[in-house]
Amino acid sequence: MDLRELAMEMTTVVHEAGRHALQYQMTPHDLSITRPSRDEAEFTPDIDHRLVRYLEDGIGSREPFNGFWRNRPEQCSPWERYWCVGGVDGGINFVRNMAEWTVTVSLFEFNENLSAQPIIGIVHAPALGLTYVAARRQGAVRIRTTPVGEKRDKVMPSMMATLEGSVVSYGMSVFPEESLRALNVVSAIAGKPADIKRVGPASLDLCRVADGTYDAYFEPHLHRWDVPAVSAGTVVVWEAQGKVRQWNDDEIHWRRENDIVASNGLIIDELRPYLA
Repeated sequence: MDLRELAMEMTTVVHEAGRHALQYQMTPHDLSITRPSRDEAEFTPDIDHRLVRYLEDGIGSREPFNGFWRNRPEQCSPWERYWCVGGVDGGINFVRNMAEWTVTVSLFEFNENLSAQPIIGIVHAPALGLTYVAARRQGAVRIRTTPVGEKRDKVMPSMMATLEGSVVSYGMSVFPEESLRALNVVSAIAGKPADIKRVGPASLDLCRVADGTYDAYFEPHLHRWDVPAVSAGTVVVWEAQGKVRQWNDDEIHWRRENDIVASNGLIIDELRPYLA
């Protein structure tokens, strides 16, 4: 089975998990939000834990490879593969009954230099009826549920070449000093883009760069708990021929904190000085 076929097979598992999560969101629940600790930023712990178990059981019964990213050993070997599964991406949106939240899965592979890179990304937004699926060197596809059935489109970024008139999205943290960095960039570029969006979550913002909805997206401080969502969305951007890097133009390192910026590849040179 090639990577594209594997990605599509695992998408069925993600869809089923998303259906259960959506049912959970639609039941009456407490809208209050408890501020998480720096060790674990979970706004929806009950459904998060259930989602992870469901996804890992479904994936493990089909193609477990070497296991799961959160349980990987300290020392890995070349060409080992680990599935990366998280809970709800966009926990505040989920708790507040908004539609912009996702269920995500990615597959990491260690190369000959023991650098881990995601090679499959699945981002599913159940309340929007929207799914993005991408696999290394296989392109990216957007699957939409419509009144006349399922529609699939090839994902491609925008051709906007300058910040002037662009649409940019950004992400914020629950931690004040991290959010301040994002807001400083927003303040610096204000007046150049036609609009600056703040909707989230990170995985969906990345996919919306991939499909041309946004021209760029940036967020400081990629944490450990962000890896499943951001890695899945990053594969979609890469396979759509967009760019995802750190703010200083280094590659993303998936085992430590990063500041990330995604773009259509055309406006990044104009945006990067503001990220500095």
